[in-house]
Amino acid sequence: MAVNSELVERKIALVLEDVERLRRLTSLPEEAYLADEIHEALAERYLERAIGRILDVNYHLISETASVVPRDYADSFLKLADIGVLPQDRAAHYARLAGLRNRITHEYNGLDVRLIHKAARETVEEIPELLRAYRAFLAR
Repeated sequence: MAVNSELVERKIALVLEDVERLRRLTSLPEEAYLADEIHEALAERYLERAIGRILDVNYHLISETASVVPRDYADSFLKLADIGVLPQDRAAHYARLAGLRNRITHEYNGLDVRLIHKAARETVEEIPELLRAYRAFLAR
């Protein structure tokens, strides 16, 4: 088994494109963001795509380096700590992205536009750290 660095780098590049698009949306003042429902739809889709690609990377790294299978998407982040990609506290922090993806995808309890805006702003700031951790793991 071997990690496919090219696959991981391609996914990282796609995530970075979505993060940049999200950054443009989240740089709008909240009132301007909320004034057009297209902003929410775009933010949800960019978040869903970025997180989905991150989950793809998680599963690839885990399946190629460990003999464990994550129980669910959140657990895939915790397994990253087990294989040395992230410290345990950061893995637990990033595990919340799985919940965000599920809420967007399945529209659990409806989606609060303000919460999506806030989550998008936070995610834009946090995802680059995760991507750097992937790259540091690949460089070993």
